Amino acid sequence: MSYRGAAAYIKSRLNGFEPSTAVVLGSGLGGFAEKLSDQIVVEYRDIPDFPQSTVVGHSGRFVFGHLLGEPVVCMQGRLHFYEGHDLSALAVPVRAMRLLGVETLVLTNAAGSLRTEVGPGRIMLITDHINFVGVNPLIGENDDTIGPRFFDVSKAYDSTLQSLARQVANKNSIDLAEGVYAWYSGPNFETPAEIRAMKALGSDAVGMSTVPECLVAVHSGMRVAAFSIITNLAAGMSKVELSHEETLSNAATAEDDLSLLLTDFVSGLTAV
Repeated sequence: MSYRGAAAYIKSRLNGFEPSTAVVLGSGLGGFAEKLSDQIVVEYRDIPDFPQSTVVGHSGRFVFGHLLGEPVVCMQGRLHFYEGHDLSALAVPVRAMRLLGVETLVLTNAAGSLRTEVGPGRIMLITDHINFVGVNPLIGENDDTIGPRFFDVSKAYDSTLQSLARQVANKNSIDLAEGVYAWYSGPNFETPAEIRAMKALGSDAVGMSTVPECLVAVHSGMRVAAFSIITNLAAGMSKVELSHEETLSNAATAEDDLSLLLTDFVSGLTAV
């Protein structure tokens, strides 16, 4: 499974197009890619040996194009550890995009809130994360041409990009929450006891993605920003039974706000 081979194949389809920003679209959020003009679509299934996304709400394709003049690639469909992929597979899409010229990675996800005052429909800017799974897609032989064996993640979520996100949210009257995201493996939702443990450790939201992509991106020298759409209160915090259907439904209610936020955010990247 070669990210270099994947990058070479994708590049052959782009007619010289070089994206500088990538946006990974989480569950129920794939519609943002339709905002891109001059689209070039590359299906995951057409890329030799490329890992496939199998989750409802994830289309499984790259969409390349321009967003207000900026060259962008959107991932409609991401890979999750719970799908059974080898850990190294989680690094393939991010590294391939880096080899295509991407310098800034914007991650989005649907997440459960651990704070009652930040309920469904809110957007949370991720300021840090906790790897509750305890595994890492960078375990194994290191590619020194991509990044160093050991690297600092104390500033994984770029502070300049966080400032830009706050400015854009304020401009558009979006009530942007902020907090720490906890990565949980899934595919089951968390138990109430696990949620209490996460809260004690300082988590504000929990989900089943994002952290592996962030680690791979920082390792390769990319700037990272990340946003959660809060789709539910976490286990034990409400009487609503948790389900993927609820996740998709509540993600859709906040998609317009996220789309507005991402549009202005991406268009403002050239200035920061």
